[in-house]
Amino acid sequence: MSAHRERGVTLIELVISIVVVAIAASAVLGVLARTTEHSADAMIIAQAVSIAESYLEEVSLRPFDDPDGADGEANRADYDDLDDYDGHVDAGARDQFGNAVPGLSGYTVAVSVTPSAGLTGVDAANAMRIDVRVTHVPLVDLTLTGYRTRL
Repeated sequence: MSAHRERGVTLIELVISIVVVAIAASAVLGVLARTTEHSADAMIIAQAVSIAESYLEEVSLRPFDDPDGADGEANRADYDDLDDYDGHVDAGARDQFGNAVPGLSGYTVAVSVTPSAGLTGVDAANAMRIDVRVTHVPLVDLTLTGYRTRL
């Protein structure tokens, strides 16, 4: 009699291979889900930086001293000098006229303008520090700082 070898896999081997493949597939799907969940993070951060830069530029381009002598204008479209922006807060990014920018309603922008002695050789009466804080919960909380001098 000749020995007859059977070829194939046993039920146990089949179950073990299915379990191994399932574990590998779930790990790959977990990584893909996590990547997809955070894929927009870079765009949100880049938008926040652009918003902060835009506000900082708008504020820093205003005159240091009030041109009409009437300080504390109430509407952003009427702001005519640096310190009018102090304490300004926008829920949702807005243009320089106060109009909402479509698609950017999830951001909050807060502006602070204060006298600063932080510049070497320039006294606080002639220098203003401009802080623009942009938040987008829960991902972004950034502040851009600039200085504007009278000189």
